[in-house]
Amino acid sequence: MRTDAELLSAHVGGDAYAFEELFHRYHRQLYRLAHLTSRDPDDAADALQDAMLAAHRTARSFRHDSAVSSWLYRIVVNASLDRLRRNKSRACEQLDDDLLWATDPTGRVDTAIVVQRALLRLPVEQRAAVVAVDMQGYSVAEAARMLGVAEGTVKSRCSRARTKLAASLTCLAADVPTADLPSDNLGHSGTIGGGDDGQRSEPRSEHHVQRCRPHPGRSRRGSRRSGTPGH
Repeated sequence: MRTDAELLSAHVGGDAYAFEELFHRYHRQLYRLAHLTSRDPDDAADALQDAMLAAHRTARSFRHDSAVSSWLYRIVVNASLDRLRRNKSRACEQLDDDLLWATDPTGRVDTAIVVQRALLRLPVEQRAAVVAVDMQGYSVAEAARMLGVAEGTVKSRCSRARTKLAASLTCLAADVPTADLPSDNLGHSGTIGGGDDGQRSEPRSEHHVQRCRPHPGRSRRGSRRSGTPGH
């Protein structure tokens, strides 16, 4: 099987099928990244299409100074952010409390929806940084290369994003031990969520999603609308 670099070189050299093979190799990861960064599945699909067209056109300019996958991820993130900025004039979608806090018969909430909608409240640049580092598992150095910003910028964006997420997801403060919560303090390596040695960190958000529960002080649907205590 050809490597990513070999496929990209073959595409530049005129191989009509090489780029398609490379795209399919990373399609699921790239779509997930676009979906986490964008507002909805349609935006994610459009951003991914924009990104792949851009990658197809600019492949000749790739300098092989990073992994091909990182190059593709950077293009997808930038395409997602560009689309979000273009759509900024749209009225901000009101987050539906029923979706955020309604419970199923066992008293559990679909926390994946809660986390995803909390992410959508973040400024797009902060969202891209925290998705890359905390959800995709990239080191600060890798995320900085992907986003085209300084490492310090990635650190500050992640720190601000975590603070805002903690405020939105008050359930984390109620149910997750302090040691498991996202922290603004950097580890000994000076990175957020991983070292700068090129190794990916373990994504922590999945753990938070599993542990998250509705804040016990939040009123239930019935009490909010009828004025009667929830049971």
